[in-house]
Amino acid sequence: MTDIVANSNRVKPTATMTPRVIAVAMSGGVDSSTVAAMLQTEGHTLIGLTMQLWNQRRLAGREGMPEEVQGRCCSVDDVYDARRVAERLGIPYYLVNHQERFEREVVKPFVAEYLAGRTPIPCSLCNNHLKFDQLLLTARQIGAELIATGHYARNEYDEASGRWLLKRPADASKDQTYFLFGLTQEQLAHTLFPLGGYTKPEVREQARAYDLGIATKPDSQEICFIPGGDYKRFIDAYLDEQGESMPDSRGELVTTAGTVAGRHEGIHQFTVGQRKGLGVSSPSPLYVLSIHPESHRVTIGSEDELLSRTLVARQLNWISVPDLTAPMRVSIKVRHRHEPALATIEKTGADEVTATFDEPVRAVTPGQAAVFYRENVVVGGGWIVSGE
Repeated sequence: MTDIVANSNRVKPTATMTPRVIAVAMSGGVDSSTVAAMLQTEGHTLIGLTMQLWNQRRLAGREGMPEEVQGRCCSVDDVYDARRVAERLGIPYYLVNHQERFEREVVKPFVAEYLAGRTPIPCSLCNNHLKFDQLLLTARQIGAELIATGHYARNEYDEASGRWLLKRPADASKDQTYFLFGLTQEQLAHTLFPLGGYTKPEVREQARAYDLGIATKPDSQEICFIPGGDYKRFIDAYLDEQGESMPDSRGELVTTAGTVAGRHEGIHQFTVGQRKGLGVSSPSPLYVLSIHPESHRVTIGSEDELLSRTLVARQLNWISVPDLTAPMRVSIKVRHRHEPALATIEKTGADEVTATFDEPVRAVTPGQAAVFYRENVVVGGGWIVSGE
């Protein structure tokens, strides 16, 4: 398909594909809105879908939560922008309410994990257990063959292995494969990532060319249900709304030698690698090394003590291979912004992998994901349960 002209700017469409009926997950942001315009240019029949996941005013004013919450992922503003783009493109648009399931499968586990001394990733939980599952189901119910999203990732079918692959995008700074490690073969086979070959500036330029009205809209940086990233305040407010009291997890701050250095007001206030807010004076910086929910102890120490040679991950999902049958050389991300570290992974249980790093890795955090890569291909991933 040749380039087209839109508002006097050249617009490059995605790779040519036989016209299909596609449901576009429209968040109201630049990326998903541009995806819809690009696919329409190619001649596809589109249906816009937005998932309503959380009432942004639900906890307003409770336990210090802000009264007004605007301009964040899944906000009322985003729903308005998604609907406006759909109207401009002349495509049918549906707002699908999944608030109850989102609370059950994302919010409640998030709170429970923090109270247990772990640091969860709600975006991965949402992708793995809600968004792609429900988007595909809804798409099929309304007659769509595929779904398309604004994620920066690539997927393609590998004839040699007979498997769908998830690959890192052209714009490494926007790589979202870390959050997508839980996608199944079925989901990858029915999903399009049209932005995988573009950089963010190129996408904004396309949005301007299509005159969508959102080309300069800033990216959302916050978790959709936690304004300001204040996890503790959100947990306080949510428990208060539920009529539940904060579990008493007060305890001791201890060194690796077992010396009591101070006391704390609850393990949910800490995450591995944390430096600020420890309430302990020291001539050299101290960090949270580990959290022990049974004893309510928080171990603190130097930055060198924060390094881990190994990690254990469970609840695994394999993408490029059906399973791990022998030790494999990979690079591993232990956080979204983490530069992948070289390691060897091997099965140490039916649903468990142990990774041994070539060089020690900083702040391996239980509750976060460990995602395994071979060059630009996602091998699979799992949830970190420990690091040493």
